[in-house]
Amino acid sequence: MTVNDDGREILTLISDLCQVVRCCRQDSVFCADVTFNQFLVIDAVYQQGSLKMSDIHRKLAVDKSTTSRVVHPLVRKKLVKREKSNHDGRSINLSLTEKGKETHKRIWECISDLLQAVRKEIPEEERHQTYQAVGLFNAAVRKASQMQKLTSESIRK
Repeated sequence: MTVNDDGREILTLISDLCQVVRCCRQDSVFCADVTFNQFLVIDAVYQQGSLKMSDIHRKLAVDKSTTSRVVHPLVRKKLVKREKSNHDGRSINLSLTEKGKETHKRIWECISDLLQAVRKEIPEEERHQTYQAVGLFNAAVRKASQMQKLTSESIRK
């Protein structure tokens, strides 16, 4: 890949990343009758013990209706409990049920082989630098996307 200033290299990187992670962004079942986005919710709630819907919305970086669409099947399957916040009646807290905790464990077992295979493809001496570089690139794209969104909104007004 030749470095140039017209943005083609960045576009190619973004396109390649989108294709590589497409399996993780589809609404199809990923593992244990759960989609990848649903697993992200389960995992976030598992790590924190309880999370507000607004926190999930920010973590998934999607609009509120999409967050509800991802969470609703988890509630229906009794993997996640929805409860009104004690501090703010408008706020909804999510927590895992016992079944949700068991599902979290099963999914981690399911994806651990994939994660280990990816890890092994990156030479050990380059892992830290690779993870940092990907994190930096993700942050740059996220920030630029937010700026672009703000610019687009101001132009429409």
